[in-house]
Amino acid sequence: MELRHLRYFVAVAEERHFGRAADRLHIAQPPLSQQIKRLEAELGVTLLHRTTRRVELSPAGALLLERARSIIDAADRAADDCRRAARGEIGRLSVGFTGSTTYALLPSVAAALRQGLAGVELELHGEMLTPAQVNGLLNGQLDLGFLRPPVRSRDLTVEIIRSEPLIAVIPSEHRLAAANEIGIEQLADEPFVAYASHLRSVLADFVAQVCADHGFTPKVAMEVTETATLVSFVAAGIGVSLVPASVAGVMVAGASYRPLTGIAPRVQIALAWRTGDESPVLAKALTIVHSAALAHPADQFISRISRL
Repeated sequence: MELRHLRYFVAVAEERHFGRAADRLHIAQPPLSQQIKRLEAELGVTLLHRTTRRVELSPAGALLLERARSIIDAADRAADDCRRAARGEIGRLSVGFTGSTTYALLPSVAAALRQGLAGVELELHGEMLTPAQVNGLLNGQLDLGFLRPPVRSRDLTVEIIRSEPLIAVIPSEHRLAAANEIGIEQLADEPFVAYASHLRSVLADFVAQVCADHGFTPKVAMEVTETATLVSFVAAGIGVSLVPASVAGVMVAGASYRPLTGIAPRVQIALAWRTGDESPVLAKALTIVHSAALAHPADQFISRISRL
């Protein structure tokens, strides 16, 4: 039983006339009659009672009409879904966000993806460190990652999309809170709230190197795994920290952000995905993400901090 035979049968059954059905199908009447006879022979039943004026459905024909409509509808929807999948309009997309990008980029990127990929099932994972995202991309858990380079894997394509300066976050009651800018060396004797080094945090290594470049090793009073927790501990007076400028989007009472003096060290944010991934959903998502990221430059946070 071929799908075209079902389409022929439905047309005849709905028109109750071979001539009108043939016109509807844009075929000649004799071939249409032959195809219906072949269908009846294949099923071993009479589907239609023919008269000189009308065509009437047999009980078997009435049942087949109901089933055939469902089958044709399902086939049409499957074909349409295949075309939509090829255009990247349906499917699944799993995206990871590291640290501060959870707060700075996730809201705008998620909104843009939901609008541009309305038929795609989105999975968004916040506060994923770069090593966890690399593993997720390689094992297929993630399709796209917002992470901080370096990424040392030839199986991943990495594209830098922006950079942002480091800023200081200090308790609001701290002696340096009255300053408009803070020198990194001014934090040399302060206890630090830091990202956990044992989790191979790129940012933890970067901050440690920045401090070393300014002549000191940070005195780590507390290690954390999440950005919001880091800011909360600073607000509680446990210590100070150096964070990307976009962390200023995490507003916690008791924590104050200040730009650094001079040319502040900058950290990068990159997109990463599996090299050679030809998913239409991913291709469309990358176009959307590029526009969303450019619409929210990281330095906007510096301008806001300077006005506080």
